[in-house]
Amino acid sequence: MHREVDYCDVVAHRGAERLFAEAKGRTASIGLDVDTLYGQLLRRVPTVAGAGVRLGVVVPTEGRTAALRVAGEVRRLLGITVYVVGESGGVTPLGPEDS
Repeated sequence: MHREVDYCDVVAHRGAERLFAEAKGRTASIGLDVDTLYGQLLRRVPTVAGAGVRLGVVVPTEGRTAALRVAGEVRRLLGITVYVVGESGGVTPLGPEDS
């Protein structure tokens, strides 16, 4: 895993899979910051999409609702997984069926 690669917060590799993710921490304006996060993710990912390329948004627990405002079908079409980081550091991935 690498941080801040070509302005993308996280780039992780596992075998042939690559994950490009943007992350936001706890902020006073989490809804606005999560909206910004989605824009940053879409602007910064490489144009080489396809098999093995995944996208993610990483938010603290209080950002879950804001991250899921993007419709599940849109997240599915774009291949975006929402990762919610709890107080203890545990990570819960949320797919398009989660809302």
